[in-house]
Amino acid sequence: MKYIYGKNIFLTGGSSGIGMATAEFFAQHGYTVYSASRNPKLENRKFDSGEIVPVALDVRDMDSVERAADRVLSQADIGVLIHCAGIGIASAGEEYHTSAIDGLMDTNFNGVLRVNNYFLPHLRERGNGLCIIVGSVGGVFPVPFQSHYSASKAALDLYSSALGMELWRHGVKVSLVMPGDTNTGFTGARKYEIDEASAFYDDCIRAVVKMEKDELNGKSPLSVARVMLKLCSRKNPPARRTVGFDYKMLTFLKRILPNRFVLFLLRRVYLS
Repeated sequence: MKYIYGKNIFLTGGSSGIGMATAEFFAQHGYTVYSASRNPKLENRKFDSGEIVPVALDVRDMDSVERAADRVLSQADIGVLIHCAGIGIASAGEEYHTSAIDGLMDTNFNGVLRVNNYFLPHLRERGNGLCIIVGSVGGVFPVPFQSHYSASKAALDLYSSALGMELWRHGVKVSLVMPGDTNTGFTGARKYEIDEASAFYDDCIRAVVKMEKDELNGKSPLSVARVMLKLCSRKNPPARRTVGFDYKMLTFLKRILPNRFVLFLLRRVYLS
């Protein structure tokens, strides 16, 4: 292993899904992972040469982020920051379910900003570091009844690119990792924010059931963890990395196909 950015990692969303798989995979490869979540396990988990250190943190709470940052940065020279925390909802784009949509954006987008606010200055001061943000292919393709989730991930796409340019002179790299359908507990945790009386109810259920079937038959979260481990071994990692050859091809085709044709295909997949 090449520990270009050191062996200490701070990771959010570590209690489940991609976050938990990534924490375990990195610890198995010799890293000490400070794994943050709202309800962390109380004991450290030791591996042959690495370790997972649980950290209590709610990305929606600035005070919680500050306490976690103060604790972790007093103990370790963090060189890699990995953002895995995220939630999903199923809802019609026309309808504004205030608490659900605000909570989604506060977690998926604002949560990244809060954590960066406290950890990126440390990476800048050490003159070497890597910030990895987990986006989604759903931030590239507009999936019906996932408009709010897709918007949150699309926001991370542009944010990460701009952030990378800002941090370039300071020796800190930024990479956006975009998984497609992935088999994790994220699918079962998705909340349906739509009433049976809604004009969109039947279409919403049909589209999301199709999507959830694809997720349950999707790639292992380890496929995402492997991509992130490779990024950590590169001095100049790519600004964006799509997980899996099939999704790389899809994102490439989206750039060259007419948008009208792409939308037609998506309607056929999710609404037929």
